[in-house]
Amino acid sequence: MKKVIVTLLSCLISMVFSMVSFSQEITGNWNGLLKVQGTQLKLVFNITKTEKGLVATMDSPNQGAKDIPVTTVSFEDSVLKLTIANASIEYEGTLGKDRLITGNFRQGGQSFPLDLSESAIKTEKPLRPQEPLQPFPYYSEEVIFENNQAGITLAGTLTLPEKEGNFPVVVLISDSGPHNRNGEILDHKPFLVLSDYLTKNGIAVLRFDDRGVAASKGDFGSATSLDFASDVEAGVKYLQTRKEINKKKIGLIGHSEGGIIAQLVASKCKDISFITLLASPGLPGDELIILQLQLLGKATGQSEAEHSKEADFRKGAFDIVKAAYDQEQLKTDLKVFVTKSLKENPNGPKPEGMSNEEFAKIIYGQIANPWMQYFLKYNPAAVLEKVKCPVLAINGDKDSQVPSTQNLTAIKDALRKGGNKNVTIKELSGMNHLFQECKTGLTDEYGIIEQTFSPIALTEILIWIKSVT
Repeated sequence: MKKVIVTLLSCLISMVFSMVSFSQEITGNWNGLLKVQGTQLKLVFNITKTEKGLVATMDSPNQGAKDIPVTTVSFEDSVLKLTIANASIEYEGTLGKDRLITGNFRQGGQSFPLDLSESAIKTEKPLRPQEPLQPFPYYSEEVIFENNQAGITLAGTLTLPEKEGNFPVVVLISDSGPHNRNGEILDHKPFLVLSDYLTKNGIAVLRFDDRGVAASKGDFGSATSLDFASDVEAGVKYLQTRKEINKKKIGLIGHSEGGIIAQLVASKCKDISFITLLASPGLPGDELIILQLQLLGKATGQSEAEHSKEADFRKGAFDIVKAAYDQEQLKTDLKVFVTKSLKENPNGPKPEGMSNEEFAKIIYGQIANPWMQYFLKYNPAAVLEKVKCPVLAINGDKDSQVPSTQNLTAIKDALRKGGNKNVTIKELSGMNHLFQECKTGLTDEYGIIEQTFSPIALTEILIWIKSVT
């Protein structure tokens, strides 16, 4: 769904281990620094031995992602090869006598130099002037609460304007991909900045690690938006036990996929008094992805004909997923579809040098995992029509991931169709998907921009919450 590197997390879900060859020389933790258009991204490949051969996982510390399964691992004649099928990632490098691996990281048809060593990589910490530092001028508490439905515990931070009192509260809900409680991405901590700002201005905030991330329990890879919604519901139930919380003023703030989760919770939970949708999808999942591909294609110089071919291919694959009820049959149907499509269009989306069967496996890994299947079938309009509490929906007009005009319009139309009259829709000028003030809005700017969260956007959110609480 998202551009190379920055969007690594939204694709790295539900991958399967595959073991190939083994050599004692290559086991261990291999560290590298990927440099793309001014952004530095640490990657760590953790390679271990099993009875069947080598297995590996990948960490992306800057993005808060850990133990991402590597699909295939081989090490022969000093050449290390790794693939992560779900994200179309390949790595190939040669181990030298100096115990350094020199190689290239490939994703989405692009290649970047990436050398690996057994020593930890140190990077210069980018300037993040908005990141708050302790001591905070408010009360902050580490908390744990239970999702009894899922049988897991979730860990987070509750911040209160003062230790004693009775305050309105919001629960922060993160974007797609595994995130810690600060919503960390490319050394930005947008949820820490947002939480700090709101708490300083009288609003209590609960932010928590996604299930399976950091201190929270559970399996992230097998979860869907519906599962994450149950985590948020558990957080709301926990807040209702706290004497410092005004139980009639509990709201949700969801960013991107977090907005979908906020919609799901608010549509059936009468205890939610308001929701804020930050760059939240209003279009069905399959339509949104096609629109994203079109915007990305334009930004990278793709012709209309090229986009049309890719869009047709993706739509065909999505339709198969949306109609599927049996996982094994889905795998077969996708393989047949990919083979037929590549036969009809030899210059299709398959990367050069990859077999049809390998490409079919990658497509299956990308779109047949639980999260993506749910997302492709999800239509926000059907849920938004059931949301009766006050809603604020805002987008940046340069958002290249959830384009503002189409999605804000869809959100507004669905809420009005459902009879909700307390709806505020705003498009913020010059802002990207993360609500940074930007130049292009493309994802490769995220790590370069020093600003974490536009003060204009923060003010809009606060003023509206104050108005409904």
